[in-house]
Amino acid sequence: MTPNAASPSSGPTRRSFLASTAVATAAVAGGMPLLSACGGSDSGSNEGTTSGKDAEKILPAYVASNVVTPDLPSKNGSALGFTSKLDLATLKTSVPKKLGKGGKVTIMSPFWGPPPKSDNAYYRAMNDLIGVDVAWQNQDGNAYEQKLGAVLASSNVPDVVVIPGWNMGGKIPSAIAGKFADLGPYLSGDAVKEFPNLAAIPTDAWQRSIFSGRLRGLPMPASYVANIVPFYRKDIFDKEGYEVPRSADEFMALAKEITNAKAKRWACNDMKWTAFNVFGVLSGSEKALGWNLVDGKLIYRVETEEYLEALEWTRKLFAAGYVHPDGRLGKSQAVDPSTKFAAGEFLIYNNDMSSWWGQQAIQQTHNPDFRIWGMDIFGHDGGDPTLYATNPANIFAFVSKKASEAVIRDVLAVANVTAAPYGTKEYMLTNYGVEGTHYTVKDGVPTKTDKGNLEVANAYVMVASPAATIARPDFPDIGKAAVEWQQRMGAFTKKTPFYGMQVAEPARYTNLSNDFEQLEDDVVRGRKKISDVQQAVSDWRKKGGDQLRDWYKKLLDDNGSAAS
Repeated sequence: MTPNAASPSSGPTRRSFLASTAVATAAVAGGMPLLSACGGSDSGSNEGTTSGKDAEKILPAYVASNVVTPDLPSKNGSALGFTSKLDLATLKTSVPKKLGKGGKVTIMSPFWGPPPKSDNAYYRAMNDLIGVDVAWQNQDGNAYEQKLGAVLASSNVPDVVVIPGWNMGGKIPSAIAGKFADLGPYLSGDAVKEFPNLAAIPTDAWQRSIFSGRLRGLPMPASYVANIVPFYRKDIFDKEGYEVPRSADEFMALAKEITNAKAKRWACNDMKWTAFNVFGVLSGSEKALGWNLVDGKLIYRVETEEYLEALEWTRKLFAAGYVHPDGRLGKSQAVDPSTKFAAGEFLIYNNDMSSWWGQQAIQQTHNPDFRIWGMDIFGHDGGDPTLYATNPANIFAFVSKKASEAVIRDVLAVANVTAAPYGTKEYMLTNYGVEGTHYTVKDGVPTKTDKGNLEVANAYVMVASPAATIARPDFPDIGKAAVEWQQRMGAFTKKTPFYGMQVAEPARYTNLSNDFEQLEDDVVRGRKKISDVQQAVSDWRKKGGDQLRDWYKKLLDDNGSAAS
């Protein structure tokens, strides 16, 4: 494994997309309790969203970057692709002069793993490049929501606070409105051109950064194409002559052919996430994305026939014994499934796209025949799939409302460096550190040193990032395949009415659909029945689902649809 390769995550979760950036090299644990107390005195009304003409007045002008040309341009919502060997001598400069004025900025951010010492070579080099003295308040990412709640409930808020989307439950939206500054005066319209790398951030990501009617967040852009890939052992498929399935029935037949429990080989792990895509189920990654307009009526994902069909198909895989025992026992979230996949105990599983190169990097030294590949998502009937867009940004950095203009400008100077595109000096320093100290380059491939792995972790990249990028000079075939997979799947991806909108539901509906994920897992493992899901949907409607539908419909009528 090359030291800078991302470790495969423990399974597709709300946090798994972190592994597809330079942010995280370790899987992040499960869900957190909702924040119980925080807010601001001048937060106003925080329900709803801002879009259309109201958003146009707020959004920064988009100015595409021409500093670096990708090997594979973005298409159908895909990431940019870079596969060529890296030549440090030809790195471009995207920030020709320091924009920072030498002030001090404190940043609180989630951190996974042991944080480095505050006075380390990476932090010093970044601060020198930017012209700002950044002081990091790294917090345990696995307990971040509790810390976040305490800080936002106090009067002592750092200059910058990073908040991932999965930590925006409970009172967080009102805290964002009450505690954090409006960046519109510095970034809206042509003002953003003072910070060219921020101007090159896609507009969809900025749209997601509007909270309570103001541009408050600095985003980490992401591809809106589904990031959960059905992976398979291409080396074993080729050896055994297995054909990649093109329908739900073909998958079931293949699973039967592969499975041999006596030989300790099963077809797959829990395939629920893939099933949702195969059967065209609305996204479950965020509540607002679960709604779609059908014949003039808003329908929630759990109300659809496709939802039930996906669960039933997955249940049949379990019932037939085609799923690995770890998956049947519900261990897929507790035990890293990639280990059993690499051992050949099962040949198909779904995981974040980062596993494509992460797994290959891990296995290449001691299992040279190992070959992981991603199969295209197919329609259940053998036709084209119907896929739904995920959101184009899910992690944001916010600036304290108490920050002076000088501090805000210094924060934007930091963000303008961290949002530099791949192939620039600023990108390499942000993501790899100092050459010779934190990484070396051999045959055009940057590889982190032990010091690099310790110091250059998820810090500066959390402030802002460039457009979604897949850069794999170490595995150019996988990098190319991953981008092309996104391009193909993007062609079948639809945007639902609330795509890209930062929607804050009324607090009374916060926990309304929380129990469905556990129910899904119980159904596919045979502990519950499809009829239990139907009853749960009926209860959901009675307990507030129908009222929530009316609320979303008014939101749609007032703001218009993002679907296209």
